[in-house]
Amino acid sequence: MNTVSEIDRLLDLMPASGRMWTKLVSAPNQSQVIAAKFPLPRSQVRAITINFDLWEKLPQPQRDLLLLHTVCWLIGIRWFKVGLYEGLAAVGLSGMAVELLLGDVAGIVTAGGLTVVAISRIWRKNRGVQPLQDADEAAIAVAKRRGYDEADAVRHLLAGIESVAQLEGRSLSVTELMRSQHLRSLTGPLPVDLI
Repeated sequence: MNTVSEIDRLLDLMPASGRMWTKLVSAPNQSQVIAAKFPLPRSQVRAITINFDLWEKLPQPQRDLLLLHTVCWLIGIRWFKVGLYEGLAAVGLSGMAVELLLGDVAGIVTAGGLTVVAISRIWRKNRGVQPLQDADEAAIAVAKRRGYDEADAVRHLLAGIESVAQLEGRSLSVTELMRSQHLRSLTGPLPVDLI
C-alpha cells in the first residue's frame, strides 16, 4: 500500500472540519491499527496515528468507517461549550477566587468541591461510551454523504471493530461490545449473513 496515496484518499473522505482539526500520521511501530489520544483542552491539532501495515489488511469500506469514527470522535470532544457542568465549574472557580481573597477556609473548600465535581462530570461526559456512540452515528452520517448506504455503513463499521480486535490479537473490550450493540440497534436487526 502506498502510504501517501492512502493518506490523500483518507483526507478526501474526511469532513472539512476533520481536515482542519486532525492530522494523519504513519506509525509503523504501534500495535494498534488506528489510534488517537484523548485531546487536551488546549490542543490545536489532534493526531490520528495509523499502522499502515495492519491498515492495509482491512477492506477499504472498513478502513473508511473506522477513520470516520475516529475523526468524528476527535472533533466531537469540546471542552469549552456552554452547559450546566461548565457553568458550575466557572462558578466554582470564581467562588474559590473570592473565598481566597476573603480567607474563608470553609468557602474555599466548598467552592473547590463544586469545581472538582463539575470538572469530573465534564471529564466523564467526554470519556464515556456515549461520545463513542455519538461518533459512530456521526461517522455513519458522513459515510452516507460519501455514497454509502446506511445499512452498509453500519455493517462495515461493525465488521471493522471486530477486525481491528483480531488484527491486534485481542478480544473485544466492553466499550467495543457496547458500541456494537448500539450500532445494531440503529438499523434494527441485521440478517445473520451481514454481520
